[in-house]
Amino acid sequence: MVDPRMRKIYFQFYQETYKASALDRKTKELIAIAASLACHCKGCLEGHIKKALKYGATKEELSETIAITMGVAAASVVDLTDIAAAELKIRHFDGARAPSEPREVSPEE
Repeated sequence: MVDPRMRKIYFQFYQETYKASALDRKTKELIAIAASLACHCKGCLEGHIKKALKYGATKEELSETIAITMGVAAASVVDLTDIAAAELKIRHFDGARAPSEPREVSPEE
């Protein structure tokens, strides 16, 4: 469904990003694995795992890349909910112990 002209531009850009640069190819593939996970691209993920292995990535490097991606994804949930709570002026936790009984939060809070 992508216009052929736009597809060509995409492939030129994609190829450019994998040319020799400050990052070696294995590092680029590990970054691509993280991006594939973040973007939910199964085909990308599988392709970049294969390429990372081809360029010498170890199972430990793959695992660490995935763990870092998981950490960033979890942090994004904390960040978004902190921002929402601040904007809505909701303070469930203020550093004290959690209340034994949950209280209802009104829309005005």
